[in-house]
Amino acid sequence: MNSTYTSIESTKTKTLVINALFVALTLVATMFINIKLPIAGNGGLIHLGNIPLFVAAFVFGRRTGAIAGAFGMGLFDLLSGWTIWAPFTFIIVGAMGYVAGVISEKVPGKRVIVYSLAVVVAMLIKVVGYYFAEVVLYSNWIQPFGSIPGNVLQVGFAGLIVVPLVARIKKRIL
Repeated sequence: MNSTYTSIESTKTKTLVINALFVALTLVATMFINIKLPIAGNGGLIHLGNIPLFVAAFVFGRRTGAIAGAFGMGLFDLLSGWTIWAPFTFIIVGAMGYVAGVISEKVPGKRVIVYSLAVVVAMLIKVVGYYFAEVVLYSNWIQPFGSIPGNVLQVGFAGLIVVPLVARIKKRIL
C-alpha cells in the first residue's frame, strides 16, 4: 500500500468534509437564525450565516471561506424564496469568504487586528456588492441605500462574535 496515496486521499476527504460542514453550518445559520427587517426595498434580512463563514475563512483558509459563503448562502437563497438573489449572493458572499481568508493568511500582525481588518473588508464587499445587485434588480440608484444599515449590522455583529473566538478555535482544531 502506498502511504503517499493514502495520505493524499485522506487529505482530500478531510477537506471535502470540512467544506461540506461549513456549507451546512452557513446554510443553517442563515436559514434558521434570522430576522426579516421591515425596512429597505426588499425588506432586508439579518442572519447569523456570516459567523460560520468567517470561522471557515479564518481557521481553514480562503478556499473554505469562499465555498462556505458562496454555497451556504447561495443555497439559502434558492431554498427560501430569495431565488433571484442566488447568483449575486454566490459571487458576493463567496468573495467575502475568499478575501477574508486571504487577509487572515497573508497579512502579518496581531491576529485580532488582522481578523478585524478582514471583517471590515468583507463588510465593504457585502455593502458594495449588494448595493449594485439591488441597482440591477430594482433599476434604482437610491432605493439600495436602505439595505446598507442591515448589511453593516449583520457583518459587524458576526465580527464581534468571531474575532475574539477564532484564536481559541484555531488552537483547539489545528
